[in-house]
Amino acid sequence: MEIIESARPVYAILVSLLAVVLISFSGKSPNLREMWTMLAALLKFGLVVSMLPTILAGKVIEYHVTRVLPGLDIAFRVDSLGMVLALTASFLWIITSVYAIGYMRSMDEHAQTRFFMCFAIALSSAMGVAFSANVFTLFVFYEIITVTTFALVAHEETPEAIKGARRYLAYLLGTSIFFFLPAMFLTYNYAGTLDFAGQGILAGKASYTIISIIFVLYIAGIAKAGMMPFHSWLPAAMVAPTPVSALLHAVAVVKVGVFTVIRILLFVFGVDLLSKIGLGTYLAYFASFTIITASIMALRQDNLKLRLAYSTISQLSYIILAVALLTPSGITSSMMHITIHAFGKITLFFVAGAIYVTTHKKNVSELNGIGRQMPFTMAAFTIGSFSMIAVPPFGGFISKWYLIMGTFEAKLIPILIVIVVSTLLNAAYFLPIVYAAFFKQPESGEVHGIKEAPALMVAPILITAAGVLVLFFASPLLLNLVKIAVASALGGIY
Repeated sequence: MEIIESARPVYAILVSLLAVVLISFSGKSPNLREMWTMLAALLKFGLVVSMLPTILAGKVIEYHVTRVLPGLDIAFRVDSLGMVLALTASFLWIITSVYAIGYMRSMDEHAQTRFFMCFAIALSSAMGVAFSANVFTLFVFYEIITVTTFALVAHEETPEAIKGARRYLAYLLGTSIFFFLPAMFLTYNYAGTLDFAGQGILAGKASYTIISIIFVLYIAGIAKAGMMPFHSWLPAAMVAPTPVSALLHAVAVVKVGVFTVIRILLFVFGVDLLSKIGLGTYLAYFASFTIITASIMALRQDNLKLRLAYSTISQLSYIILAVALLTPSGITSSMMHITIHAFGKITLFFVAGAIYVTTHKKNVSELNGIGRQMPFTMAAFTIGSFSMIAVPPFGGFISKWYLIMGTFEAKLIPILIVIVVSTLLNAAYFLPIVYAAFFKQPESGEVHGIKEAPALMVAPILITAAGVLVLFFASPLLLNLVKIAVASALGGIY
């Protein structure tokens, strides 16, 4: 594999940090502040796209920044897996920024300068995770995201927001300190390196018992992936403004979590080692428990954002389940679902925010007939919902198809039952919303004067909803990128 040395991944990270400085000096000029946000988002996406032809050619881009301590380097490596997250996050930052501008202006939110500064730092850190060449670099940016998004969760500064933000920080920072950090120390102690490698770095370096302990520490330490029992930070974070919820669920935090799980499983442990010990099967069943339990909990939520939050917990575990199968189709599903879920879920959260801005309604039980007053918004919600359920021709069908193929390859038929049951549960908590919006009669006088949200909010909703459709018909483009990453994880065979 040819290695190209280039500082472009560093530039992609730094561009939003530069924007933070410019935004901070533009607080008294909202138009200028928002201009810096959009310019940084567009430039970041352009830098990421500029690296795509190199990665599709089977090459990687590397850049070493500095050595902190012997064996602890800040270094970047752009490969096909990192490119999946980077493309998704950088493109959706553009869309989310437009939506956030419309939302924050419509709600006349306070501390908007701080909001956009933290937003930019979070996206910069997501790029850092995507392009990390080793566990240490990944850990540094993983923690920066935690601290930055804490301020976003607490944005409203109400007692409820502060309480939710504290739980958010306690779970994410606590699991990192008590589990992720020891796992990293043990990895370095036994492997002698923290650099990611295609076949992993722990095979033959320690006993199966020690490796199993390191495995459990990593899984427990990556709470951003939302697996039970380290999941309650995610519903608690729903006190944040809707653009933050969209950021958490689609662009940065949870996608960084599942990406980290994939990166650690495939490039620290390796498929062969995990298969020999059987750790993948254990993780698959553990993820299955989260999928079903979170889906049942979603059914019980009347608050729309909470229903979406528990749906996210379930959908994230699809990604973990898929990679835990350790088969070509399973790993393909996990990587593709990072992007496909991002577009579907961000659409659903955008809709929740648009409904709140227009009607100040938060509950599913209050949405009867709203599709007649907000047809574009609720049509987008329908598209996002169908993708979550995996109905063709929507993007979610593609990743679930590969997931089902992966269960056959792994010969784990009980997992197939989990997928079928969870799909039915997905339908059970999404379809009633769609039905009520378009076919139920509203309460007398409730919908008079209701109309679509401002254009700066509706346009992003329609773009991400269209993306859900595009990902179905253009899935070969994403698949080509994913296949390179899968081949790297499987030793060049796919």
